[in-house]
Amino acid sequence: MDELSNIQNLVYEVRGKNIMLDFDLADMYQVETKSLNLSVKRNIKRFPPDFMFQLSLEEWNSLRLQIETSKRGGRRYLPYAFTEQGVAMLSGLTI
Repeated sequence: MDELSNIQNLVYEVRGKNIMLDFDLADMYQVETKSLNLSVKRNIKRFPPDFMFQLSLEEWNSLRLQIETSKRGGRRYLPYAFTEQGVAMLSGLTI
């Protein structure tokens, strides 16, 4: 499978928007999810709600069924979802 197909498999639809999840983006950038989210928080004014939002518990449970993640794992917080504009903004940050 090529790189474009791999990325397309990480795009989900939530709230009528195509999004990518924080942990998938962190993996792509080869950083820890915590580091990615801290960088976003330091630059939060660059991420309005149409660029990034936190999933609700119901949204996360629904997505987890689609992506086959286990309930076990180290997540304390619900994942952040980044729209196309959010991913573009994220690419300009120093993580």
